[in-house]
Amino acid sequence: MGGFFGVVSNKDCVMDLFFGTDYHSHLGTKRGGMAVYGQNGFKRSIHNIENSPFRSKFEADLDEMEGKMGIGCISDTDPQPLIVRSLHGRYALTTVGRINNKQQLVDEILEGSHTQFMEQSGGEVNNTELVAALIAKGEDLVSGIKRALELVDGSLTLLLLTPNGLYAARDKYGRTPVILGKKKDGYCASFESFAFLNLGYKFMRELGPGEIVKITELGVETLVKPGDKMRICSFLWTYYGYTTSTYEGVNVEEMRYRCGALLAKNDREDNIEVDCVAGVPDSGTAHAIGYANEAGVPFSRPLIKYTPTWPRSFMPQNQKARRLIAKMKLVPVDALIRDKRLLIIDDSIVRGTQLSETVDYLHASGAKEVHVRPACPPIMFACKYLNFSRSTSEYDLITRRVIKELEGRDPDEATLMEYADSSTEKHKKMVDKICEELHFTTLKYHELEEMSEAIGIPSENLCTYCWNGVE
Repeated sequence: MGGFFGVVSNKDCVMDLFFGTDYHSHLGTKRGGMAVYGQNGFKRSIHNIENSPFRSKFEADLDEMEGKMGIGCISDTDPQPLIVRSLHGRYALTTVGRINNKQQLVDEILEGSHTQFMEQSGGEVNNTELVAALIAKGEDLVSGIKRALELVDGSLTLLLLTPNGLYAARDKYGRTPVILGKKKDGYCASFESFAFLNLGYKFMRELGPGEIVKITELGVETLVKPGDKMRICSFLWTYYGYTTSTYEGVNVEEMRYRCGALLAKNDREDNIEVDCVAGVPDSGTAHAIGYANEAGVPFSRPLIKYTPTWPRSFMPQNQKARRLIAKMKLVPVDALIRDKRLLIIDDSIVRGTQLSETVDYLHASGAKEVHVRPACPPIMFACKYLNFSRSTSEYDLITRRVIKELEGRDPDEATLMEYADSSTEKHKKMVDKICEELHFTTLKYHELEEMSEAIGIPSENLCTYCWNGVE
């Protein structure tokens, strides 16, 4: 994933840019970057943030940066923002999303022009550089941005900073958000709605799918009107959105309370008796509060995240390191675990490795029972829009491994749909097998319809691809 923040002001904007970008640190752990435009033109800084927070890496750059306009980003992938020199002038560019047809687009550009791309250390082309090349093919910046949004298979949301103003564009299906804020001396564009509140900005509005706007110190002008179709990512609410954020008018924390309450209602018929309900920190906590309130069962925190040195929710790219850090971040509370029947809620089960180790950890700490309730349905397909699951293969997903084992072959699409349908016997066998492999006492997934109900916007406006394969 990743996130960004942009500012246009009638005074120096660097501090707003610094803190606004920092408020997106939960969306990535690989790189951070800022670019400003001032009296001396563009000034940019990019740092690796894998081993230290954004603030500590960029504080030293603040004295060297000045300008009334700027963009910043947190990225889990490529170095950005990039400074681009093109026929449309110089600009800084940052992007969020995923490009599935990258090689096709690169080949088409190379075949039709004298353009060249700088390879990164892994041999890949920087996504943001590719987007800049697509924009360059337009008659002007706006037509170029619109062209890039249309050509990218996957998702693309961006901020583009020029000497004359800041352009913001939301993905053509609105898979990721762009939220505008305003205060007396300027405007901002942000991925997260909460990122500008403490900086004095007030919420203006969200961009619609495919909408392109230009922001100057005089105001916000719509250059391309929004489209009619939206497929915003449901995981913004269940997992990676920050609890204080609001998307499409729906707050993350409030949605998670509703989600947990619906999980509790679904459990009533099973008559499972537990001593307490707990969430896997941090994203599972609010779901657990909603469950506990609805079920009338005490909420507790048997696992505490050690935030002084593990403040961020995302993990390193290396899976072995991810597993170790997942364990190191959580410290057990013996008095709340030993001899207790626990019901644990996590935001999702992807590979299953981390949650299995967490449950084994609870058993080793003396828990009598550990019942698991994911806040979403079984993940059947690796995300091809936002890199949510980080999976390089569908068989990284525990559902797909279990289905292949049960079927004795690679399942076709029709078979996968049977397993995705919670009313089928195959779905039940899959859930039972996952429960057994991960050493849970019981396992019951959330229903897709009820998770969508908890979000509270029309289901046709939600991306649910990873659960049901619907694009």
